[in-house]
Amino acid sequence: MTQVARDRQLPPPDVFDRMCPSRGVLEHVTSRWGVLVLGALDERGYRFSELRRKVSGVSEKMLAQTLQTLERDGFVLREAHPVIPPRVDYSLTPLGREAARLVAALAHWSEERVPAVLSARAEYDARPR
Repeated sequence: MTQVARDRQLPPPDVFDRMCPSRGVLEHVTSRWGVLVLGALDERGYRFSELRRKVSGVSEKMLAQTLQTLERDGFVLREAHPVIPPRVDYSLTPLGREAARLVAALAHWSEERVPAVLSARAEYDARPR
């Protein structure tokens, strides 16, 4: 048990308990944009605009929200440089790198299994109703 858990006298983590804080963490790292941002930052650090191009389809607002959430959870490091024009770099913390590697495995698995999923969908859709 961590010092924070002892100080707050939290019960042991149980993701199946609706009140467990681990559910929020799981939601943040496994959200559509969370997975993709963690995966991109696992390759290297990015500036905001570069990251937005890398994670195709994410709006500026959603990317900003996702980065802020992941930063708050301790997964992302935001480094603002005092230059003009402003420059902000994003990278993973050690905790973020650990999470990124775990969700990357799931992302790669989903890429590899697309044919099987598409086949299952076609079979399902062909069933009589």
